[in-house]
Amino acid sequence: MKKSKKKIAIIISSSVAFLLAACLIGLLVAGSLWGIPPFGGLFDMRIAKLAGNDERYSVENVGELEDSPLKGMNILYLGSSVTYGAYSQGVSFADYIAKRDGTNFVKEAVSGTTLSDGNNSYISRMEKLDKGVRFDLFICQLSTNDATQNKPLGEVAGKDAQSYNTSTVCGAIEYIIEYVGDTWDCPVVFYTNSYYESEPYSAMVDALGELQQEYGVGVIDLYTDEAFNNITEEQRSLYMADAIHPTKAGYLEWWTPRMEEYLYEFVK
Repeated sequence: MKKSKKKIAIIISSSVAFLLAACLIGLLVAGSLWGIPPFGGLFDMRIAKLAGNDERYSVENVGELEDSPLKGMNILYLGSSVTYGAYSQGVSFADYIAKRDGTNFVKEAVSGTTLSDGNNSYISRMEKLDKGVRFDLFICQLSTNDATQNKPLGEVAGKDAQSYNTSTVCGAIEYIIEYVGDTWDCPVVFYTNSYYESEPYSAMVDALGELQQEYGVGVIDLYTDEAFNNITEEQRSLYMADAIHPTKAGYLEWWTPRMEEYLYEFVK
């Protein structure tokens, strides 16, 4: 009987250990996909050691461009971890554009949040921003979190619709476009992630193209740009912390110049 009890105890202990390990791995994977940094200080240490987050890529070491078409603009950025720079120590293209192009900005970005309405969504945070501040440009992330969390895509209602279903991605985007126009009356640009394998996100990018045609908003499409995504494995290792999140080097050397190129033409 004693041996049997010991065997049962060992089996139970092994099962518990396996479950704990599975939960830990699940949390790490989910955190990476949703842009939620795991385990605080340990995560910060790992991220700081990435070659793409080396001191040479810091904002302080970036030079200013002469005669930028964006100079002096007040830009509002709305997004989640990629806009914030969750895997690049809080630095993203928004910070580099500010330094290089002489812009002022508000970066309203919270990791793990979605376009589609809900707790702490893009919409809920946008509606809390100061309506009296003047913005010259509004730039919004096509959130990968909506794809990862399987949020419904929905359909394009059109600008003549009386209301929008903000629980869907399309409805949320339409609401954001209308709200920005009514509140700050400034041009709207959406940007996508660089390419990564995701059927839901690919469908979101396609829908964004349809919304661009309907509303005349700008779209920086990094996802389907084959030339942009045609980089070496060595570059990808330097530029990306994972499939979704760039490092400082990725933002500075890869994303920012492409985004600037588009914006220079857009604001003319």
